[in-house]
Amino acid sequence: MKVILILLFIVLTPVLIITIFRKYKVAKSIGTVIMAFAVGILLSFLFSFTHFFSESETVSFNNNANLLMEISVILAIPLMLFSSDFRLWAKSLPKTVTALCTGFVAVVLAVIASFFLFQNSGIDSLAQLGSMMSGFYTGGNVNYFAISRMIEPKPDENLILLAYTSEMIIVFPFIIFLTAGGYKLFRYLLPFKDKTKIAEDNPNDNVKAEVENYDKMLSKKIFPKTMLALLLSIVFFAIGAGLSLLITGKLNELVIILTITTLAISASFYKKIRLLPKTFELGMFFILIFSVIVASKFDITMLNSNALTIFSFVMCITLFAILLHCIFCRIFKVSGDLFSVAIVALLCSPPFVPPVVAAMGNRKVLISGITIGLVGYALGNYLGVGLFYLLGLF
Repeated sequence: MKVILILLFIVLTPVLIITIFRKYKVAKSIGTVIMAFAVGILLSFLFSFTHFFSESETVSFNNNANLLMEISVILAIPLMLFSSDFRLWAKSLPKTVTALCTGFVAVVLAVIASFFLFQNSGIDSLAQLGSMMSGFYTGGNVNYFAISRMIEPKPDENLILLAYTSEMIIVFPFIIFLTAGGYKLFRYLLPFKDKTKIAEDNPNDNVKAEVENYDKMLSKKIFPKTMLALLLSIVFFAIGAGLSLLITGKLNELVIILTITTLAISASFYKKIRLLPKTFELGMFFILIFSVIVASKFDITMLNSNALTIFSFVMCITLFAILLHCIFCRIFKVSGDLFSVAIVALLCSPPFVPPVVAAMGNRKVLISGITIGLVGYALGNYLGVGLFYLLGLF
């Protein structure tokens, strides 16, 4: 019964978070994902220090939570991609494309360099970990965990959580640094102006400069159309599962997730699907479920000497990627503000972009940050899997 109640609490938590997010300005500045992480971490302490579950209940909870997490990712990916107009962004935001592409190149080089630096460090599954970290820098935690489920052999669960915890320890202070004025450093290092006409200035463009607008989501006019998008996501999952059974004879997550991603990108080129309302917000609902579960897996007792090596590896990739990305943006004359939102979008995901934009006071780069994050969601899984096979050759 306790397992069922906790799982029900996790599923309903996004409703509470979204309600708070809509009503209070301070919640908008914090962001829904951070609030979900906070709830998950509180649950992790409940599980770790109060012996809340018996041994059998712990196994049951972990199995069901992992299943719920995988379903959330599978449904969230297409929902968050349906509203993406990749053709429009590629045409109207050349500097955004530059910031995105240089970010991808930077993380590939950073992962490869760190892989060789730590090849004899004693870290198990180094190729798997490197490929997952490339996912983190192109789509945040969603791609990170998606890639961990796609590659074979799968990395150990403790390794996944240790690396994830390490990245969170690095990323959140960096986000605080940016919002507290750190963006001024990048304005100094990248003192360029982006004169590109952005999509939100064009009345004929349908890209919205606002994310997580949950208003009227349950209205009679919008709700049925949003459920149609959910149904389409389920159909894509069914197609992916069918192809997986046909190709591998089992439910292979690599085949399923790549199929879903490819179908969602293809569907976004169809205007009627792209204009379905609130698909991004519904995808965020599943991301919040996913975030609570991920954070609930945090276990402070896992921190040991091996954890320090993993933390060093993750730190090395992150610093190399940011440094190389900054150098590339300097070469291609990408502005400091665009670079800042590009980092946030790639490392964290689109919902983290608005608080940083608000701190900078430059709303012109809002749509660029969202663009980079969404394309990162779309392409990060392909990149991570490709890097895994490349690193496996060494």
